[in-house]
Amino acid sequence: MTGVSSGIGLAQASLFLEKGYQVYGVDKDRKPNLTGNFHFLQLDLMGELSPLFDWLADVDIICNTAGILDDYKPLLGQSDAQMQEIFAVNLFAPSQICRHYLPAMLERKSGIIINMCSIASFLAGGGGSSYTASKHALAGFTKQLALDYADQGIQVFGLAPGAVQTAMTAKDFEPGGLSEWVSEETPIKRWIQAQEIAELTLVLASGKMQALQGEIIKMDGGWSLK
Repeated sequence: MTGVSSGIGLAQASLFLEKGYQVYGVDKDRKPNLTGNFHFLQLDLMGELSPLFDWLADVDIICNTAGILDDYKPLLGQSDAQMQEIFAVNLFAPSQICRHYLPAMLERKSGIIINMCSIASFLAGGGGSSYTASKHALAGFTKQLALDYADQGIQVFGLAPGAVQTAMTAKDFEPGGLSEWVSEETPIKRWIQAQEIAELTLVLASGKMQALQGEIIKMDGGWSLK
């Protein structure tokens, strides 16, 4: 599980531990204060991932949750290096992690992969040029991965949250931020909470959704209905 030190990743790790799962968490920030069967590796997914693969040999469930925003910048407001950083975390790290752990899953014909897509996987305006492009790409990767391995015991899902109140969106709650506007524009009139995403993740990770494959499930408070 990536991105476990804050936000959605922290909520996911906390809930999975509460339900008795053994959780291996990765984050570039410090180890979160979690109780239970929790193991942690501090690692920046923007860099080399071999320390992760050396540390953790095999997994039953992959939650590619870590992601970074681009401050809603348009193409001309971003450098090539900034775009590469966004794609490194939002697309390339999840694909590398899946590539590494998938062979063992295939060997035992069992495995669940849950990628953190976004409402920006469907729409423009949920981020800037790089974020929107990276999340569209992650959705495409998720669907193709699901199609390629559906008949070999691998379940693949994408989660597409709307506006979630986390540390990553903290700027929106500062004076002059977008928090009130987002609440008003969202049909349920509030931000999504990380715990809600975690609860849905737990259902998908249960193995009970055998007929659900390759879906990018929106949890956006109705934003995309408009």
